[in-house]
Amino acid sequence: MNNDNLPALDVAKMQPYVFLMTQTSDFLSTDFLQIGTSATMAMTQMARDMRAAGQDVISLSMGEPDFETPAHICEAAMQAIQKGRTRYTAVDGIDELKAAIRVKFARENSLDYGVDEINVSPGGKAVLFNALAVTVSKGDEVIIPAPCWVSYPDMVTLCAGQPVIVPCGPEQGFKLTPEQLEAAITKHTKWLILNSPSNPTGAVYSADELRALAQVLSAYPHVLILCDDIYEHIIYDDLGFTTMAQIAPDLKSRILTMNGVSKAYAMTGWRIGYAGGPKWLISAMRTYMGQTTSNPSSVSQWAATAALNGPQSFLKDWQADYSARRDYVTKRIAQIDRLSCDSPAGAFYSFVGYDALSEEQTDVALALDVLQKTGVATIAGSAFHMKGHLRLSYSVSQAKLETAFDRLADYFQT
Repeated sequence: MNNDNLPALDVAKMQPYVFLMTQTSDFLSTDFLQIGTSATMAMTQMARDMRAAGQDVISLSMGEPDFETPAHICEAAMQAIQKGRTRYTAVDGIDELKAAIRVKFARENSLDYGVDEINVSPGGKAVLFNALAVTVSKGDEVIIPAPCWVSYPDMVTLCAGQPVIVPCGPEQGFKLTPEQLEAAITKHTKWLILNSPSNPTGAVYSADELRALAQVLSAYPHVLILCDDIYEHIIYDDLGFTTMAQIAPDLKSRILTMNGVSKAYAMTGWRIGYAGGPKWLISAMRTYMGQTTSNPSSVSQWAATAALNGPQSFLKDWQADYSARRDYVTKRIAQIDRLSCDSPAGAFYSFVGYDALSEEQTDVALALDVLQKTGVATIAGSAFHMKGHLRLSYSVSQAKLETAFDRLADYFQT
């Protein structure tokens, strides 16, 4: 790539995108001032702005499928509009969608939830935040294995809780061990958050690994478990997917199993997340939604119903496409000195280690430099609470991946 025509980027002007807010205001809450802009959204917006300014940018920063929403799902949405299904619905989801979710949980996860144990929210983020908002009080602790999705800790902070970040490095496959879990639990622990397949690493917990964690949790009945399964259908190498409530039915009464249609069905903009959990929690989340968002989009709910009830065979084709991209990215990373990354087991991210960082060059500075000099947008590992890494998303076309890695190879090998 010829960088001569790339205008110099003013790093100071980028700070509002990627750094924690440092300015204060008498009008902003103290809890709000403790959080920062989502690094994922920030780098993606930065890439958009650069592209709008005429720069040649390839964004590997956003976790968004590049496939089109399947036609039968779009058709269901159009039919909903034509039939006038555009008004308020039940706060936490229409009956038809809840029925489809119950069938999905039974079909794919061997889980039996009643209709009053199902929540539908405007996006997976809303499911997670609503659950934390109705349960976390000041001083409560939430255990979060790291690397972790960027929003978990800030959500806990916004709910006046204390994130307890447990580092889980590459030497342990980026996964929480039973010993670490045992050591992290205190009398103040309210939740453990598990994300499998993981954003940002693609790590997948096996059934045996979940059983080992469940054995620890069985001794602590005051701890709730939040399972973020949003990448369930993006998993490789014939690995079976397992969720905690499936293998630890004795813990089901304190597990919230969260999922959604965004990643599996390429419906990120439709904003539908859902969950199965105990009645008391689902009821509290419904009450909370009644005073905040109210119902998710009515049209999106009918589209999600069609997604869950409709054909599922295309998911295997998409999975195969992601798998081929994963293999390509893993091969290219291995060819670049000082970069390292094991082959991810799921999701569509590579969490790439870089062994040449210094005190002066943080991974945030590295990500900005890569963007400036190559036009490739990535996310710094520190945003996921593990420094010294870059997260690359391969949910883009093969052609874009090839161009991006040609540029990255030139950057790191010069």
